[in-house]
Amino acid sequence: MVQLGLGVWPLAPIANRVCSPPTAAVPQFTNSPTMVILVGLPARGKTYISKKLTHYLNWIGISTKVFNVGQYRREAVQTYQNYEFFRPDNQEAMHIRRQCALAALKDVHTYLSREEGQVAVFDATNTTRERRNMILQFARDHGYKVFFIESICDDPDIIEENITQVKLSSPDYKDCNREEVVEDFLKRIECYQLHYQPLDDELDSALSYIKIFNVGLRYLVNRVQDHVQSRTVYYLMNIHVTPRAIYLTRHGESQHNLQGRIGGDSGLSPRGKQFALALASFIESQNIRELKVWTSHMKRTIQTAEALHVPYEQWKALNEIDAGVCEEMSYEEIQAHHPEEFALRDQDKYRYRYPKGESYEDLVQRLEPVIMELERQENVLVICHQAVMRCLLAYFLDKSAEELPYLKCPLHTVLKLTPVAYGECISIHHRLVPLPSDRCRVHSHPTGRSTSPPPILGTRSSYMPCPREERGGHGSLCYNLGAFSFMGCWQVVKWSPFSSTWRL
Repeated sequence: MVQLGLGVWPLAPIANRVCSPPTAAVPQFTNSPTMVILVGLPARGKTYISKKLTHYLNWIGISTKVFNVGQYRREAVQTYQNYEFFRPDNQEAMHIRRQCALAALKDVHTYLSREEGQVAVFDATNTTRERRNMILQFARDHGYKVFFIESICDDPDIIEENITQVKLSSPDYKDCNREEVVEDFLKRIECYQLHYQPLDDELDSALSYIKIFNVGLRYLVNRVQDHVQSRTVYYLMNIHVTPRAIYLTRHGESQHNLQGRIGGDSGLSPRGKQFALALASFIESQNIRELKVWTSHMKRTIQTAEALHVPYEQWKALNEIDAGVCEEMSYEEIQAHHPEEFALRDQDKYRYRYPKGESYEDLVQRLEPVIMELERQENVLVICHQAVMRCLLAYFLDKSAEELPYLKCPLHTVLKLTPVAYGECISIHHRLVPLPSDRCRVHSHPTGRSTSPPPILGTRSSYMPCPREERGGHGSLCYNLGAFSFMGCWQVVKWSPFSSTWRL
């Protein structure tokens, strides 16, 4: 055990975690797993890029996980004191940081080789050629492909903004004021600058990488090898860090909603028209700069947007999931006329495809251009449909394929998403008018026994999918509304004009 005045670190056990490399390099195949390696000085947005890229790759079906070396360091050194831990002449601290990197690489190997992961995002500074060569050798030993993402920023305003917006909420600076954080972090950056070796166009010409200059002002791409790297470059060239808000809402209640029928192209009910007017008042009250409004090609979303009296753009990609032969049927009719299909859908709701229709998996692929444009835009209101909204939320909140089809997206509720860094959970409750009693049915258990309504939703760190017993029923489920935010890249706040209940 070594005591550094920074916490106690059990060096020997970590050393034992490091993989002994094979005697010969493992051959690299076309479908070999990929290591995405972040490079750059602190406060250059590497963790933000890592999280965003991981959300995207998981969403399109490429199993991806982030390995943040800073988190390994925080677990090893329980109490951070100041920038001196990062001084290049602090030999004990340098040893700890190397051991943390090796421990993270060990976990990368477990994920890619034993847990069937496809992409591991190695989030660290990796600012020296020596460190990058160590990672490259590790990848060669295990047959992994490597793609580097270097974030370069020399704009002092952007750097200071990143420090104040991101590092103030970092676990390293808990209970510190703004001035202390900025001063210490700038000195930490100076420690890294002493030995920073950027990727070099000549020395590193054989490597695959993208360089991002000043958060997207310019890009340099070198030797893209495969589909995963191509998708990564495509994605990174679309995201930005400008503060903005994305508003997601379903159309107002439709005639088919009243009849319990899925799909179709029915218009709004009287209550749906009432929501459209309330939505217009809400959006006007927000004073949103240069808001863009997107709808599907379906009548109910267009009628909802018309009430706003602003220009709107129609996207065919935002159309509701195609239920094929089950279009405009109730779930009871589907169960009666297509019992096998009804059972198959309940077994794997994400991958189940309606006969002559679509699955949620198909819908995700259809919505990828929408996601790319959302990432490029600033303030956008998307008026869409339940399945579409679930897919969009799953992307922003990094939900799995298993969770996606059960995300709660009630009618007459607006979700406001704003990007955050480390994030804090905030609970916001609204006093709203109850739904009419004839619209609320008692939640029933599959066994037939009645159950009490689910508890009030409070502060959560992830989007809560429906419990399994809720998935079998297709009636209305009413319970108290709680608005809350989420950890990660996006904060979510809910608004509804009508009710202290959600109606699914």
